[in-house]
This record gives sequence, C-alpha cells and structure tokens, in this order.
Amino acid sequence: MLKNKTAIVTGGTRGIGFAVVKKFLENGAKVALFGSRKETVDKALEELSKEGKEYEVMGLYPDLGDPGQVTAAFDEVIGKWGRLDILVNNAGISARDSIYDYKPEDFKNIIDLNLNSVFISSQAAARIMKPQGGGVIINTSSMVSLYGQAAGSGYPASKFAVNGLTRSLARELGKDNIRVNAVAPGVTRTDMVAALPEQVIKPIMDSIPLRRIGEPEEVADAFLFLASDMASYITGEILSVDGAAMS
Repeated sequence: MLKNKTAIVTGGTRGIGFAVVKKFLENGAKVALFGSRKETVDKALEELSKEGKEYEVMGLYPDLGDPGQVTAAFDEVIGKWGRLDILVNNAGISARDSIYDYKPEDFKNIIDLNLNSVFISSQAAARIMKPQGGGVIINTSSMVSLYGQAAGSGYPASKFAVNGLTRSLARELGKDNIRVNAVAPGVTRTDMVAALPEQVIKPIMDSIPLRRIGEPEEVADAFLFLASDMASYITGEILSVDGAAMS
C-alpha cells in the first residue's frame, strides 16, 4: 500500500510508533525512525534486522524541539531517499499528576514534546512536501483529547491542541495537496500497559464495549490507511481507534 513512499516516524522506537514503522515497512515504504536517544534507535533497528527482510530503514535521534536539528535530520532523509511522502508525529510523553502537585516545568515539558515538536516537524515536512506536489502528515492524538482525564491535565491539553493543529493545517495545506489527519488511540497494549497487574487491567477492559484493550498493530493499521491512497480524499479527521471506550 505504500510502495515507493518515504516516511518519517517520530517516537518510532517502541510501542505504537514501532508498530507503525513495521507496518509501513511491510507495505513497501522506506522509513526513517526517530527516537530520543542513539541507544533506543539502535535497539529498534537491531530488532527490525531480525525480521530477515530487506527493509529500507534508517534511524536518527534529533532533538524534536530544536528546529535546526529537525531540519538537518529531514535533510538527511532527503539526501538518502530523495523525497518525503509521509510524516508521522508520534513522539510524546504522559503524566498523571494531580493539579495540586503539578509542577509548571513538568506541564511545559509535555506541551513542548507533545505539541510544539508536532508543529516544528510538520513545518519542516510541509516545506519539503509542497514543492514535491503533496504529501501526508499524521499526528498521534489520544482518546483523552476528546474526553479529558481525571489527573495529569497536561497530556489531554496537549492532545486537544494536536487536534486543533491537525484540523487547522488540513485547511491550510489542502491547496498544496498535503493531507493532515490524526489517530486517537484508546488503551493499547504497549509495554507500560502490558506491565499492569490483572486487577488493574480487568476493570479497564470491562469498561470498553469490545471488552479488550487494543493492540499496537491495530492502531498501526489506522496510520497505514490514512497514509495510503485509499484515504486520498480524507483530511482534517481525528480517527478514534479505541473500541468505543470513554476515559
């Protein structure tokens, strides 16, 4: 579905991001996965090499809050593969701090990575995609962007903002044939969730109409669809992949 396409996936070393990287590679894309540190990037590349397939993949670890480093990393991808068709803004962090204890610097850190880096990377991508004749930007949102959550207000606030940025960029960049959408996952079996004890997981599953949590591969399928030509007339959408759960 993505043959001859080139993609960048931020936060691509684990969890949903890594599942997206694998899904894109399996569907013929060339992928640059971005991580926060060299060690995590190398580990992800090593794991992909064990697949025994001739994937075209590279790894980089720019500071996503630094426009200069982001531009340099994007230029490195262009230097290797000549174009950029898809950007997935997946890097992010969360927290569950009470408003009574929330440190302003911790709130700022979440906004910096979850929102500001999305703007910086999207701007860099758009400047590349427009002269090419178009492209696709997909942002990772969250179910809590729609419902909020009972603590850790910085995370849902950042994802509410990602939704607004997604819809605004879709309207602004449509004339340049750049589609911009977001995927809003629900509770997904990442490493963090998988480590939770049964007594914590069961009530969560019982609250979801499908009676189970999502798998990273299921969320990655949504990214694949939105990145592909099957979604060629879809832009400005926030696609929920949450089993109809409500936070």
